Amino acid sequence: MESGARVSALWVYRSAAGPGLSVSLRSRRIKKRPKQSKRGVSGDCPAPAGPGKGEQPGAPHPGRGAAGGKLGRSRKGKQRDGYLDPLQSQTSELQEIPRPQLAGVAPVGAGRGASCPGPQEPITGPSLHGLLQELGRVQHSRQRAAKLFEWLIAPISPQQFFEQSWENKPLLIRRHNPAYYQGLFSTSTFDAILRDNDVQFGVNLDVTSYVDGTRETHNPVGRALPAVVWDFYRNGCSLRMLNPQAFSATVWHFLSILQEQFGSMAGANTYLTPAGTQGFAPHYDDIEAFVIQLEGKKHWRVYGPRDDTEVLPQFSSCNFAQEEIGEPILETILEAGDLLYFPRGFIHQGDCLPDAHSLHITLSSYQRNSWGDLLEKLLPAALQMAIEEDVEYRQGLPIDYLEYMGVLNSDVVDSRRGAFIERVQNLIKKLVDYAPIDAAVDQKAKLFLHDCLPPMLTEHERALSIHGLPARWEDGDVRDADIPINKGTQVRLLRHGIIRLCNEGNGVLLYYTTENSRVYHKEEPKYLEIDPEFTDGIEFLLSSYPKYVCVETLPCDTLDDKISLATFLFEKGLLITKKPLVP
Repeated sequence: MESGARVSALWVYRSAAGPGLSVSLRSRRIKKRPKQSKRGVSGDCPAPAGPGKGEQPGAPHPGRGAAGGKLGRSRKGKQRDGYLDPLQSQTSELQEIPRPQLAGVAPVGAGRGASCPGPQEPITGPSLHGLLQELGRVQHSRQRAAKLFEWLIAPISPQQFFEQSWENKPLLIRRHNPAYYQGLFSTSTFDAILRDNDVQFGVNLDVTSYVDGTRETHNPVGRALPAVVWDFYRNGCSLRMLNPQAFSATVWHFLSILQEQFGSMAGANTYLTPAGTQGFAPHYDDIEAFVIQLEGKKHWRVYGPRDDTEVLPQFSSCNFAQEEIGEPILETILEAGDLLYFPRGFIHQGDCLPDAHSLHITLSSYQRNSWGDLLEKLLPAALQMAIEEDVEYRQGLPIDYLEYMGVLNSDVVDSRRGAFIERVQNLIKKLVDYAPIDAAVDQKAKLFLHDCLPPMLTEHERALSIHGLPARWEDGDVRDADIPINKGTQVRLLRHGIIRLCNEGNGVLLYYTTENSRVYHKEEPKYLEIDPEFTDGIEFLLSSYPKYVCVETLPCDTLDDKISLATFLFEKGLLITKKPLVP
């Protein structure tokens, strides 16, 4: 064992970490597992492990933050109805699967789907680079998202996917085409990111292992330098990059388009695992997961929810022991170009075979995007409105209710209990009449805009946006800094889903995404305070998208207001012009 250099490096970590962090030699050198004969797998496939969590963003920042600005005159405008009241192939679906690579392993039973063989002929499609170029010519951003998703799950149609698999059961797509997802991410891209960026252990990168039923994290403190990261990998550790979209323009571009397909944040993690090892224990996630195999291959097992409480869970699970999860409903080996989808709540684990490493990226969406999450916004607002408007909600509780209500009295036979419970039920039913459903949806939209990646502009869009103006310092003076928008300038929104009008307090706020960070919630939500008389103009731009409209057609009071609105939105990157502006 070449222990000298490794022990020396570990002493550096121990010294830098200070009290409270222990880094052992074993954390760099992960022992190999003994051969396992029970599976009868050719090559003694090690016990599987999961891919780790999907995108796991932290809790949203409280409050609105200090990113606000204001557009319009200072006079007070009227409250607008309809805005926010503040609410503080052929494929084998699930079922797989002939497994020539897993000799001696019995086929999976019917479970929640019937077995059916995968295709033998390669499934082809446009290259990712060509597809993104083609999508850049699609005018409507929602149509871009739909076309990208169609490519992602081809040859399954989106209609078939959402009718049969979405939130219901796993879907396996075999393509026999290693190049299908080529260009999205690679090990060489991972290496370049380590060299060229400030990647931090525990923030951007996790080093993990799963050995003898024990999941461990081996993150040192500080920057993830290539020599250290690759030493961990060489010694059997799995590497999970938590937010590749912050470092890879291609992943950013991909997700910034795809998020409009779901109307919910699209995130990603990448997982690089050495041959014959695993990095994660069996678990389920709180996201809809699309596992894209990019390099090598990986052995996967997927298990159905163990009971009704684990169907579409609100939060991810802890790590499970093997004896807790039963038999898989799907077992397969993903190879480059294949895709595996499973809904939240489906337990999964994946491990590398001895003859190949694995690189996959897990795309995720629909975290905290359920009916229950909407009701968390809606019901408190409905109750507050009911209290303000209906005296019945303000009437006092019975003086003696503590004598016959409460858990202690739950088995007591008392007519007063029945009357009390009936009164509560009636008050709850009446809340429906006070529920500001549209306002609650706007609050969900506001949260989505905070979650969103900023749009990545094509070269054509950049030339038509604020970024295409030639403002500069030259010959001792500022040149071409004016924005020459006039009544005849034709404009439109940059994207369909980049803004949302919300009523908050006595004002109207315009939330937007163009200045978001590529790191999840690194900054507070971005918003502009809008005078109410400008909201008609913004609504007009939304309803006109993706058509270009002349500034003079904006429904504002005066021509100056029309030009001011267009100029301000253009400055924030929310509008583009039909032709490049020439100062």
